[in-house]
Amino acid sequence: MLRRMNMLVLIALASLPVIAESCEKLGALKIKNTSITSTQLVGAGEFGTFKKLPAFCRVAATLKPTSDSDIKIEVWIPATGWNGNLQSVGNGAWAGTISYPALATAVAAGYAAASTDTGHTGNNPAFITGHPEKLVDFAYRSIHEMTVSAKAIVGPKLSFWNGCSTGGRQALTEAQRFPADYDGIIAGAPANYVTHLQGAQTWAAQVALKDEAGYIPPGKYPLLHNAALQACDALDGVKDGVIEDPTRCDFDLKDLACKGADGPSCLTAPQVEVAKKLYAGPAKIFPGLEAGSELGWAMLTGPQPMSFATEMYQYVVFQNPNWDFRTMDIDRDVAVADKVASGTMNSIDPNLKPFFGHHGKLLMYHGWADPGIAPRNSVNYYTSVVDKMGGRAKADDSIRLFMVPGMGHCRGGDGPDTFDAIGSLAQWVEKGKAPEQIIASRIRNGAADRTRPLCPYPQVAQYKGTGSTDDAANFSCKTP
Repeated sequence: MLRRMNMLVLIALASLPVIAESCEKLGALKIKNTSITSTQLVGAGEFGTFKKLPAFCRVAATLKPTSDSDIKIEVWIPATGWNGNLQSVGNGAWAGTISYPALATAVAAGYAAASTDTGHTGNNPAFITGHPEKLVDFAYRSIHEMTVSAKAIVGPKLSFWNGCSTGGRQALTEAQRFPADYDGIIAGAPANYVTHLQGAQTWAAQVALKDEAGYIPPGKYPLLHNAALQACDALDGVKDGVIEDPTRCDFDLKDLACKGADGPSCLTAPQVEVAKKLYAGPAKIFPGLEAGSELGWAMLTGPQPMSFATEMYQYVVFQNPNWDFRTMDIDRDVAVADKVASGTMNSIDPNLKPFFGHHGKLLMYHGWADPGIAPRNSVNYYTSVVDKMGGRAKADDSIRLFMVPGMGHCRGGDGPDTFDAIGSLAQWVEKGKAPEQIIASRIRNGAADRTRPLCPYPQVAQYKGTGSTDDAANFSCKTP
C-alpha cells in the first residue's frame, strides 16, 4: 500500500515524463480478479470532447470474479492537484458503458475517479438471457468489485460514491451490502425498489395507453402543469413557477374537464380519470407522480411505455421477451417479481447501522418534479432508515435527504437543479459538518438566474419576507 501511495504522490507532484512513467508502472499491480489492460497518461484537454479536463493517468482493467463475468472498469487519477480521495460514479438504466462525463467531472474536481460498465456492453437487457451471473454483476457485484480494485490502484485517504437513478440504487446497494466500501455516499433519485418501481412504471403505461379515449397527448401536459401551478405554486408564500412542497398540493381535475367537445384546453372525462390514477399511483405498490411533474410524463405515458420498466419484467421477472405489458395485473405480477428478483435487484434494507457504524455518511436527494421515479419513494426509504435508527435525533448525523423543488429526474425542470452535493458530503465526512442546507442554482443561458437553499427533509425553504425571491440569502430552512 505504501509503495502505491508513494507512486501516486509522484503522479501528483512530478514532471510530465516522470508522471508518464509512474502511470505506466500501475500496470504491474497484482489485484485479485483484476487484469489491468492499459495505462496511459492523457494530456490536458486531450480526452474526447472534454477540453477543460486536466491531465490524468487513465487505467483500464477487466474484472472476472466468476467464470462468466467480464466487468470493465476505468480508474482516472489527476496528474496534478489530486485531493487524495476516490470518487466512484454511478450508471443509468441498464448501464453497459463507462460513465465518462461523470469521471471527467470528478477528476476536474480533484478526485481520483472510478466507473464500470457493470459487466456487459450496451444499454439493453440482451446480456441477461442465459447469464444469471451477469445479472448479479449488474445488480451489485460489479460495483463492489470495481471499488475493491479501484482502491487497490489508488490507495485513497477517503472514498466516496456519487450516483443518481440506477446510480442512486447502486449507492444504496453499497451502503446496505458492502458498508465498509465507502466513507460517504450520495444517492440521487434512487431506483432502489426495482420490482415495485418498474411494476409501477409499467402499470402507468398500461393505464395511459389502455385505450385511445383516455390517452393524454403530450400537447396537453402543459394544461395539467399550469393548473397545478395555479393551484399550488403560492402555497409557500412565493409565486415563482415552482411548487415547493407538492405533498400540500390538492387541485380539482374536474376544473379541466371539457364542457363539450374535446379540445386542446380541456381534458375528456377518460383523460381526467387517467390523470387521477397517475397522481395516485398504484398506492399499495409504489407512490404516484407529484403535482408539478406533468411536463415530463412522456417518460412514462407514451406513446410507448418506458423500455427499462417493461424489459425488467420481460427479461428478469418472466424471462419472456414477448411478455406484453398490457396483460399486467399489478398486484399479481409485482408479487411474482418480489419472489423472483427482490433478493437480487432491490436495495430497500433500512438497517444501515453497519455503514453508519464506521462514521459513514449518506446524502440523499430527489427532485419533487421527477416524472420517472416517484419522489416519495425516497421519502419512504429515508423514513424507514430514520425509524430503524430510533428517530431523527439519532439519525441526523448519519443520513440526510434533500428534496429539490421543481427538479425533474436527476436534473432539469423549473427549479434550481445545480448544486454541489459532493462538496457538501466531503465537508460532512472530513470535518463532521453536517449540511444544514445546500445552495442550488438555476442556470439559464450559461448563468445563474436564481438560487435557493435545499433543506434537509422535512424542512422546506421559507421566504423571509424581504429581498429578491431569486436570492437564496432571503430564504431559511424551517420545519412546516
